[in-house]
Amino acid sequence: MRIVVSGTHASGKSTLIGDVVAALPSYTVLPDPFELIDERFDQPGPAMFLQQLRVAADRLEDDPPADLIAERGPLDFLAYLAALDELGRGAASDEAIARAREMTASALRAVDLLAILPLAEGDGIRPGEDEDLELREATDAALLDLLDDAELIPATTGVVEITGDRAARRRALISAIAE
Repeated sequence: MRIVVSGTHASGKSTLIGDVVAALPSYTVLPDPFELIDERFDQPGPAMFLQQLRVAADRLEDDPPADLIAERGPLDFLAYLAALDELGRGAASDEAIARAREMTASALRAVDLLAILPLAEGDGIRPGEDEDLELREATDAALLDLLDDAELIPATTGVVEITGDRAARRRALISAIAE
C-alpha cells in the first residue's frame, strides 16, 4: 500500500510515521522532500515549494516500492503555495500553478491512501517558537480545501483525516491501512 501522510508543518507527520513504521517495519519511508532539496532556500517562497512539489510528485511516480509511507505529498505543497498567495507572501505564476496541479493529480494516482493531519485542539502538538504560525494555519486551511478538489484526488485514492493524541493517531492510521 502506498500512503502519503500530509499536513502543515509541526502537525505530527514525522512522529506518526515513526510510530506506524515501528509497528509495520516492512514499510519503506520516504522523508520530507525538504530534506532532499537545494539548500539555497533560506526563506519559504513559491520557488522552494514548487521544488518540493516536484520532488514529492516524482518519487511517487518513479516506480516506488509497493509498501511505502511518504512524509508529505505534492498536495501539501499546493497548499503552501495557496497559503503564501493568500498571505501576500508571493505567488507562483498561473502557468506554474497549472503545471503543479497536473503533477499533483498524476502523482496521486499512484497513492492508495492519503492520511491528512489537520490541526486540532487536543492533539498534544506544540509547535516550536521558531515556527511560522500564520503560515502553518493558512496552509492547514488550504490543504483541507484541496481535499474537495476531484480534479486532484482520484476516486481510487482513499482519504482519511486523522486527529487525536499520538496513540489515537497511530491506531487510526494502522486501522486505515488494514482496511
